[in-house]
Amino acid sequence: MSWFGKIVGGTLGLFVGGPIGAIGGAALGHYVFDRGGDQAGGSFAGERIGGGQQGFSSREQAQATYFVALFSMLGKLAKADGTVSRAEGEAFKNMVRQMPLSHEQREFAINVFNEAKRSPYSIEDFARQFQQITAGRPEIHTQMVDMLYQLAAVDQHLHEQEEAAIRSVSRILGLNDRQVDGIKAKYFDAAGSHYEVLGIPASSSDDEVRKAYRELARKYHPDTVVSKGLPEEFVDFAHTRFKEIQSAYEAVKRERNMS
Repeated sequence: MSWFGKIVGGTLGLFVGGPIGAIGGAALGHYVFDRGGDQAGGSFAGERIGGGQQGFSSREQAQATYFVALFSMLGKLAKADGTVSRAEGEAFKNMVRQMPLSHEQREFAINVFNEAKRSPYSIEDFARQFQQITAGRPEIHTQMVDMLYQLAAVDQHLHEQEEAAIRSVSRILGLNDRQVDGIKAKYFDAAGSHYEVLGIPASSSDDEVRKAYRELARKYHPDTVVSKGLPEEFVDFAHTRFKEIQSAYEAVKRERNMS
């Protein structure tokens, strides 16, 4: 049974309170209510999420946390400029439809998004708890920032408030400016440097280029990222990141005539 099946099946010991637990519980309540109250494992729409982690492996806990934290932060990001426009709402739904999620997971994701955007929590509140739960998993943190920029790019314009929110989340998750610039360049800078993708300056030596590539290829291989807590439903995003690293390295090699 997947992490999602365990949540819907009534195993609610996953979350340990905080904003992620609160939003996950509220979204789950709506999900269950929409399906008749008890068909998904009991009438627990108002039950408080907290306590232990019975029935979940650490990997499943990280995957479920990533899912709720992602759509919570996307909800707050969409409202970063004060309101969520109809276009932004539709863009989010289209983004969710393109993800390899089941119909039930898409419904849950939309519920999380809606609960988070009208909640009193800030995007930083979600980022801090996510960082605490996924400490030591920098690849997952990078993937999260990538997804935030992807949503911000749906209207082809990065609003000042969106940029500030993503930079704030990035600092909390421990990404440096060069890493963030490399992610941002994918969506907002057609001339984004291959060196930015590799996270190194253009003045780096050939050996430094090779070292950076080997480290990134190891960290961002899809199997590695999934094993560290990225939900398997998002493996395509991890694979895209891996291909970007490979393409950037090949481009730098051609430019330098590296063997």
